[in-house]
Amino acid sequence: MLKTFDEVIERACQYGPKKLSVAVSQAEDVMDAVEQARQKGLVDGILVGDKGETIAVCKKLNINLEKYEFIDKKDKTEAARTAVKLVREKKADLLMKGMLGTARILKAVLDKDIGLRTQRLLSHAYVLKLKNYGKLITMTDGAMNIAPTLEQKVQIVQNVIDFCHSLEINEPKIAALAAVELVNPNMQATIDAACLSKMAQRGQITDGVVDGPLAFDNAISKKAALHKGISSEVSGEVDAVLVPEIESGNIFAKSLVYLAEAEPAGVLLGTTSPVVLVSRSDTAISKVRSIALGILMSVRQNS
Repeated sequence: MLKTFDEVIERACQYGPKKLSVAVSQAEDVMDAVEQARQKGLVDGILVGDKGETIAVCKKLNINLEKYEFIDKKDKTEAARTAVKLVREKKADLLMKGMLGTARILKAVLDKDIGLRTQRLLSHAYVLKLKNYGKLITMTDGAMNIAPTLEQKVQIVQNVIDFCHSLEINEPKIAALAAVELVNPNMQATIDAACLSKMAQRGQITDGVVDGPLAFDNAISKKAALHKGISSEVSGEVDAVLVPEIESGNIFAKSLVYLAEAEPAGVLLGTTSPVVLVSRSDTAISKVRSIALGILMSVRQNS
């Protein structure tokens, strides 16, 4: 089990360098992250975007231009499509969102002709290292699915279980979160969580342990769970949490990052090849961690 981002990067370096396709590369924060990843031996980059602006950024950051391949696409939509197509055609191993909105890159990823879609629902994994928790914890889904149905939550949970295997977690423990620990017919999140737990027990969700409904304190702390009379093999050992809908997930993750100084990284799940999908406000080191996660996903997908 990889418990820290340092361990993630160290393991990813053993498989690198992988070929990284960057969609809209002409931004300092993007190129800072890509160059850090290159220097660590994680990736070689194909920079798709406005070539002149990208070169200007590289020169400002003292980046050796000879280390990169440039594809000049000034239009961001065309840059996104070209970057995705490179991965689709196996000319690159993973995709990174650069200086463009998530909707625009997703449109290219989901394109039936040049995209990276599978039969699975796409979902997002936000990986966090908390100061007072002994391993990485993954939150899903606070970026893609607005108000997932039970059927969609099944796919989101299966996606995150498969992702956790990339972190060398053999049997990931997943907490289906709600505001309370008991099933309440008036609270759909508790009903969904109970169904997911039973579906995992019956083999409808595989290769992981799912329990819920659990409030976050009972998921993260065995002591809190026992205080409420809850006996769960997930409590205190949780590897990933499923949030009820996008608002709670978004608030959950950003609160931990900005108030508790959690270290974040983010990737898209359910695609044929890894997609590094982070906020434009995330730091360069967060993007490097996300690239490392993508490499581990790539290795597992191709094993």
